[in-house]
Amino acid sequence: MTKDTFRKVYKPLKEENSAFILLIKTKCEELEVLLDKISSREMSLAKTNLEQVSMWATKAIALYDEKNKE
Repeated sequence: MTKDTFRKVYKPLKEENSAFILLIKTKCEELEVLLDKISSREMSLAKTNLEQVSMWATKAIALYDEKNKE
């Protein structure tokens, strides 16, 4: 079995995990709207870290789904 580090091949997620990812991304978008109210270097860093939250949460859910297939 070859390692797919960059996840070029996606496997469908369980419906509830796809919904969970969508919820997280929606909440991140809502927070981004609030962060857009102030323009500063610090706020840019906050938005970058918010993007990381979305990315890592999505990866965590996808890996969890993969490990817990029934």
